[in-house]
Formats: sequence, structure tokens, C-alpha cells
Amino acid sequence: VEALNKLQIDFRTRSLLSVFEEDAGMLTNYTNQLLQSLQRVFGAQSEMGLATEQLSQQLLDYEKKNFALGKGDEEVITTLQNFAKTVGELNSLHSELANQMADSMVFPLIQFREKDLTGRATHIQLIIIAAMVKYSRLPKKKENEKLKSDLVKEVAYTRRKQHQASLQYYCALNALQYRKRVAMLEPMLGYTQAQISFFKKGIELVSKKMDSFLSSVSNMTQNIQAQLDVEAEAMRGSQRELLSVEDTVYMPDKDTEPVNRTLIQKAGYLNIRNKTGLVTTAWDRLYFFTQGGNLMCQPRGAVAGGMVLDLDNSSVMAVECEDRRYCFQITSPSGKTSMILQAESKREYEEWICTVNNISRQIYLTDNPEAVAIRLNQTAIQAVTPITSFEKRPEGGIHAASSDSQKTGATPEPEDLIAPGTPIQFDIMLPASEFQDQNRAGGRRTNPFGETDDDYSLLQQVFAVRFLGSMAVRCGNNQEVIYEAMRQVLAARAIHNIFRTTESHLMVTSSSLRLIDPQTQVTRISFQLGEVCQFAAHQENGRLMGFVVEGRDWSDGDEEGEPSFSTFVFESNTEGEKICYTVSLAKDITEAKKDPEALAQLMKNMPLTNDGKFLLLEPETGDTTNGAGQEDLESEA
Repeated sequence: VEALNKLQIDFRTRSLLSVFEEDAGMLTNYTNQLLQSLQRVFGAQSEMGLATEQLSQQLLDYEKKNFALGKGDEEVITTLQNFAKTVGELNSLHSELANQMADSMVFPLIQFREKDLTGRATHIQLIIIAAMVKYSRLPKKKENEKLKSDLVKEVAYTRRKQHQASLQYYCALNALQYRKRVAMLEPMLGYTQAQISFFKKGIELVSKKMDSFLSSVSNMTQNIQAQLDVEAEAMRGSQRELLSVEDTVYMPDKDTEPVNRTLIQKAGYLNIRNKTGLVTTAWDRLYFFTQGGNLMCQPRGAVAGGMVLDLDNSSVMAVECEDRRYCFQITSPSGKTSMILQAESKREYEEWICTVNNISRQIYLTDNPEAVAIRLNQTAIQAVTPITSFEKRPEGGIHAASSDSQKTGATPEPEDLIAPGTPIQFDIMLPASEFQDQNRAGGRRTNPFGETDDDYSLLQQVFAVRFLGSMAVRCGNNQEVIYEAMRQVLAARAIHNIFRTTESHLMVTSSSLRLIDPQTQVTRISFQLGEVCQFAAHQENGRLMGFVVEGRDWSDGDEEGEPSFSTFVFESNTEGEKICYTVSLAKDITEAKKDPEALAQLMKNMPLTNDGKFLLLEPETGDTTNGAGQEDLESEA
């Protein structure tokens, strides 16, 4: 200061000034770092207030979730509401603490940095003595007294200002040593006082009224833990018991329980065959279940299932796949939609087929579907006894019904139509002698176009069919006998797991009905048209049809023989009504042959082909004449 009074700044003064400036610079850096730490504490406290507020709201939202397994959560809901109230009060304390930290901890240090440290830079920038530059440029020869006097006054004024600024700068450096001590202590004093106030209010909040509450919550938690321990021990015991069984329980096709054939609901995993190209397929494992009369499927990742197929009046049967077993096919009533599924075991395979068969009969629509399914299953078991070859018919079971029962208009009982215990034939096999005779005859085959060497028929029509079964009946003048035979044949196939069928060609001509092997063109069985006394299609499943054939029984020694009747049931790829219409037309042609005029009128009313034969259907059967090249008539078997 003494040197400054003399307007002189020596070396020692400059050295001392550099020490003060270096100290002030270090103080500035430290203050910035300290301020960052304090602001971080303040930010954490502010976040604490926001977090406790969100926590309180989440505790209140537990009641609004309506958990599906929330039974017994009433005490938990009440406790969480009390906790939410307490957390809300603590949130107000945290918010108040954050405000106190902002006022007494952060703000004083910010004020010190902006006022005392930033202001120092204005003192360091000393006044540049521009006046000395002007004074040094005065000419030596020609002196302007007025100009010289002005410059002298300006130099004196700037020196005074420099002196004054230097004094203020040095005084600020001296005062900074005291102010920094206050600035370092004041934030921590405010922080400590704010925390103490927070803790005091928190103790007043939770000291008395929270003790009993926390004690009850602790007891409730211990009780829940005790219940959990008991349940865990019971589950461990169940696990030990379940794991102690033999390995055969986990093996496929080792089910000891019998197949339940009365199911009307079924669920489980099945493999479904999907086409991936013209000739390639792939199998996908999906979850299927039945709902009412629909087959549902729930793909992977889906929240709910969607309908795959309407099972009402549908048909189901086993199919043979080259690379899979336990496969079955479900086909819609129209025959346009079908799918092939694979079960995981034989028991699942049989139960799925029985379930779909029960649903297709619309048992689920009755008042007590389980009882109806059980009764129908028991009735079918008692009514049918399946066989796979020709057997001798029971005595007294093949004769026609009495004329009195035929004349009555009431609906006949099943016992009046078919004798109880009548055997069923599920396949048509050629006798060995007949097969040898056909071979010795030169391998004669039936012409697929219906033409023979010794007979010219006005009508030839071929249908792709699958023989389901045949059985003896008591009468042949009632279509109800065909419907009852269909019911018993289908029930017997489902009960005894006989699902395999063989595809054949049914040829309808104006003189006969023939069942032909599509591969060898050998006639399996043939009936004269006059022997067919009844024919009908199923009333609900249009692809089922059947006809009744009249024969003679000479077992009693009567020369004329007693009339006997047999019903044959088929499933076709087309509508059964078309086959029945063709048979009806064939009978009309047979009757018209007796009267040339009637035959001419019939041929006039019906469309004919180029060779003069009756044209019945679309090209749907035109490609079925060749048994080895059929494309549209895929067998469900």
C-alpha cells in the first residue's frame, strides 16, 4: 500500500500480488466443485420427494388392479392404504427439507461465487493508461500549451483512477480470505439444521401412532410367512410323492385308465398338417380345444383362441399317414373343408375321435349332455356287435316285420327295424373261390365306362364311395330302417375304434348297382336294380347314403324262401342325394323299358350324351372312371 501511495509497484509487491491471485484461483475451482456436490445432494433430496409421492400413489393403486387370485387380500389392501398415508406425510417432510436445502445450503455458496469470486476479475483488469500514450506523442519543436495542459490533466486523472482501482482490488483480495471461511461453513450449517429439523418432525410423526401399526404389520407378515412354510412343506411332500412313481407313468401309450367315450369337451395339444408347397407338408404343434359345437385353436403367443371348424354334423375318422401315427381327419358336412390332426398317444387319439363324434351329433345342445352321451354309448354297446367278416345271421332276426306293424302310421321302434344284437359287417371281401374264378376267366375286369360285352345300358354313372358297413334288417319298405342302420354302424365304428375304410367306385346302371375296386376294376359285389327296395341319404350329413336290398332265406326248407333284407351304408365324396337321384332314374328307366312310348318320352325329357346315354351330373364324376388317376375324390381314409 505504501508503494502504491507513491505510485510505484516494485518487484516484492508484484510477487505478493501473484500469491494472492493464485490463492483466489484455487478457491474458485474448489468452490465450483463444492457447489456441484451440494447441488447433487439437493437434487437427490428433490428426487426423494418425487419418488415418495409416486410410491404413495402406487400403494393406493393396488386395490384398483382387481387381481384374479386376490382372494384374502383385504388386510393387505387396508395395510397398504395406511402405508400410503404415512408415505404421503413423509413426502411433505422431504419436500420441505429440499426447500430448506435450497435456501440455506445452495443459495449462499452460489451468491459467494458470483459476488466475490467473479467480481475479482473486474479488479484484475487494470486501467490501461491511454493518456500516457497520447502524452508521449507531443511534438518537441512546436508545443501547444493548451493541448499539453489537457493531456497532463488526463494523465493525472488516469493515474488516480489506477491508484483507486488497485486499492480496491487489493482490499478485495484481503477481504476474500475472511469471506471464504464464512462461505465454506454457511452451507454445511444450513444442511445440518435442515436435517435436524427433518428428523425432529419425522420422530413426532411416527413415534407414537406408528408403533402399534408397525407391530401389527410385523405380526401379519410373520403369520403369512408361517402359512407359506406350511404350504411349501405340503408342496414338497406332494412333489416327493409324485416323483416316487415309476417311469412308466411318463412313458407314452402307457395309460392305465380306460378311454372315456362319452366326452363332449376336449382340450390338449395336437399336431396339424399344413401344406407348404404343391407336394410338401409340415406339422405344427398347437393347442386345440372344443367350445360348444366348434373346434378352437390357440396359436403360440395368442391371448385367446379362434374357431377352426364347425363340428356340427361333421365326420371324423382315422387316417393312415406315412410318417405319423395316431392321425385322424375331421371333415365338414359339405366336404369342402377338412384337416388332418395327430394325437400324442393312443388314448388321446381315441378320445378326440369320440369327442368330435359326440359333438357332431349335437349332444351338447341337450339339457343334460353328459347323461345323454353315457346313455347313447351304453345303448350302442348293447345294440351292436362288430364283426369283420361274413357271419351267419341270428335265427329269427332276418325276417320281415309283420304286416300289421308295417301298416301302422306310427314311427317304428328301433327293435322293430333291426333286431338287437345283429352283427355288422365292416368290409366287403371277395370269397376265395370267386376271386379264383375271376382270375381263371382271363382276368376280366369291369369296364369303368359301364359298357359290357353283352349288355348295352342307357345309364352309367360312377361315384367314389367308402363302404361303412352292412347289417340285416327286419323290413325293406321304410326309410327309417336306413337311418337306424346308419346310426348303429357309425356308433359301432366309434365304440370299437374301427375307423379305417376302403375307397371303391359305386357304378349305377339302368340294370344293376356294382361296387368296383378302383385299382383292379374287379367287382366286389353286385345287386340287380330290382333287388333294391329302398334308398335314402342322411337327413343331416348329406354325404351319407344307404340302400336296402331284398333277398331270400331258404334256411327253413321252404321252396320259395322267406324274404330277407340287408342295409348297406356308404359315405361319398359328393352329396348322397345325387346318388339317390341316379338310382331313382335307373329304376325309372327299367320301368320305362317295358313301354317303348314311356321310354321315348323319358329320353326326350332328359339330356343325353353324344352316344345316346343319359347325362346326369357335371364333370365331377367324369374323372373318376379311372381308379388309378382320381384327383378330386380323395378318400378320407
